[in-house]
Amino acid sequence: MSNRLAGTGSPYLRAHADNPVDWFPWGAEAFAEAQRRDVPVLISIGYSTCHWCHVMARESFQDPATAADLNRGFVAIKVDREEHPEVDAAYLAAASAFTGDLGWPLTVFATPTGRAFHAGTYFPPTPRGQLPAFRTVLAAVREAWTERRTEVEDLAVAVAEALTPPTEGAASTALPDETALAAAAQEIAAREDRRYGGFGTAPKFPVATTLRFLQTMGRGDVVGRALDAMAGSELRDEDGGFFRYATQQDWSVPHYERMLIDNAQLLDAALDAGREDVVRGAARFLLGVLQRPEGGFGAAQDSESWIDGARSEGGYYRRPLSAREGLQPPAVDGKVITGWNGLAIAALARAGDALGEPSWIAAAVRAADTVLTVNRDPDGRLVRASLDGEASQAVPTDADHGLLADGLFALALATGDAGWATRALDVLATPAEADPVLAGFAIPGAVDDGDGDLPSGAAALAAAELTAWRLGAGEQHRERAAALVAARAARALQHPFGYGALLRVAAGLVRPPRQIVAVTADARGPLAEAARRADADVAAVLAPAQVRSFAAAGFTLFEERDATVDVVHDCRGFVCRLPVSDPALVPEAR
Repeated sequence: MSNRLAGTGSPYLRAHADNPVDWFPWGAEAFAEAQRRDVPVLISIGYSTCHWCHVMARESFQDPATAADLNRGFVAIKVDREEHPEVDAAYLAAASAFTGDLGWPLTVFATPTGRAFHAGTYFPPTPRGQLPAFRTVLAAVREAWTERRTEVEDLAVAVAEALTPPTEGAASTALPDETALAAAAQEIAAREDRRYGGFGTAPKFPVATTLRFLQTMGRGDVVGRALDAMAGSELRDEDGGFFRYATQQDWSVPHYERMLIDNAQLLDAALDAGREDVVRGAARFLLGVLQRPEGGFGAAQDSESWIDGARSEGGYYRRPLSAREGLQPPAVDGKVITGWNGLAIAALARAGDALGEPSWIAAAVRAADTVLTVNRDPDGRLVRASLDGEASQAVPTDADHGLLADGLFALALATGDAGWATRALDVLATPAEADPVLAGFAIPGAVDDGDGDLPSGAAALAAAELTAWRLGAGEQHRERAAALVAARAARALQHPFGYGALLRVAAGLVRPPRQIVAVTADARGPLAEAARRADADVAAVLAPAQVRSFAAAGFTLFEERDATVDVVHDCRGFVCRLPVSDPALVPEAR
């Protein structure tokens, strides 16, 4: 049996390399083998910090009898959903035709042309309640494939057709106005859990994308209560890092995995909310736990670890910080995901600049260097991820491009190095590609453009384009951002809770931006700090030479700003007031 997973760029796949299952990684080879053998495909999707993925692996994929059934009747594909988000999105949508209980591990049965005809999530080794045994499911699927092939293939076609996006007419060009955006923010705020903070009952998620929109719309009261509730609950570990979600409404009994995306976004939200303790805790976690030796940030820390010779879910975290010394901490998934690192780069750069923490900015620089150097294919194009210095073959998403670009823009402002901003423009100028296997089978990969635990591809690209425009890179960037938002505005206003990142960009498009450029040789002096405290969309504190380098790079906001030193230029939509040199004359409010 060939061991195809050991050399992959995914810790999740590597953890299955010694299974008796004859796994294939995601790729054309697996489907070609299924066509050659004329057998269905099992697509098993999960990620390295998924508890029930571990459970199913121990119970079924390490069992020789189950593996024999799989190897005899199927081609088995193991997919890391974090490495291949388009694949996960496509089959999660297909699975919704068979079960309302969606999640991971995701277990999908498909034809050799990739079309799903049955799906579920976790299956136990023996019947449990309404769940059939996994080997029973395998036998039933194999019997259906052998005895009722036409019925199976017809079902697969019907599911695929139901998921094909309808042909749309002319895209809308209208952006939401202030009234519509205020109504959307109010609709979200009305859903607040006023007893425990945040939104919903259980399970309860931080929903950082929604919090950030509320901050933009002046509903910092809702955000502050949510942050305070989460920070004071079991959702936040003693070391400052936040867990994925809580299983109870009062933020207790966490699901113990800790994700880069949650902590980076909550750090950013806490910075704008003035919760310095939360910011510093999240930064400690990012730098002390998730940052890899080569500079990039790993995707997550596991919920499970070894304690007294046994696997324990959450046992490490349930002990006081002082009692963890000597224990092996839960493993970190060291996969350096391009867009997720963009979130961390942006958050650490902004927070490091605001709070005077140069080590945070230096950590963001190391991460940016790693992503831009290592996360490349042989032709120099960005890829989705890397592991231990080796690039994955997975293609990047629109979100990867947008989030990385926005992180590089933030790094440019924090360091005063215009080179990071020009690299951000290069990233935006390179379109993302569809997953080649899905494209070959005409299976849509992005079936939902809403914002969930991180911004959608459209929202991420629009946000980065908006930042480029605010810096003076050209009106074409605003036009691109507006087109991305307008095409989705109607859906976003109907379901605002699920489109927080997109609506945040919409708010930035309908309001003239406040842009502050402080020209000073004293980067931490009173004038510089007054510029940083101001409520602005862009706040740049630069030396005269740095101002000139931004202008030379084509960012018109900085043109002719270097004539006088120790002044602040306070602009609204590129129209600037007379420069001031007294920190008291730089208003904090807009």
